[in-house]
Amino acid sequence: MSDHPWVRGFPGGITVTDQTGAILELNDAAAAAFQKEGGLKLLGSNVLDCHPEPARTKLRNVMARRDANVYTIEKKGRKKLIYQSPWYRDGQYAGFVELSLEIPWEVPHFIRE
Repeated sequence: MSDHPWVRGFPGGITVTDQTGAILELNDAAAAAFQKEGGLKLLGSNVLDCHPEPARTKLRNVMARRDANVYTIEKKGRKKLIYQSPWYRDGQYAGFVELSLEIPWEVPHFIRE
């Protein structure tokens, strides 16, 4: 994982893949969230293999289009924001990052000008 200690200890899950979907990095929260599926043993495996249909096809399409994919889920009684976005190295597409953040059921919304 990153050389920055804050990344490893960040309370939200961070998963980083390469262009093909191979998992390059998992921070501690992501490894814990995916413990049942193997946790850190998932490094090197393909993120698409971790998703059942129809989520697998949707993620494959998002990755092919290099679009951000943002949604919320409820899992184990908790609400999470999932933010999947392409990342770039030296201006070239390098893969995808997924952030999984636990959020309150009601989230304040502010309009700032």
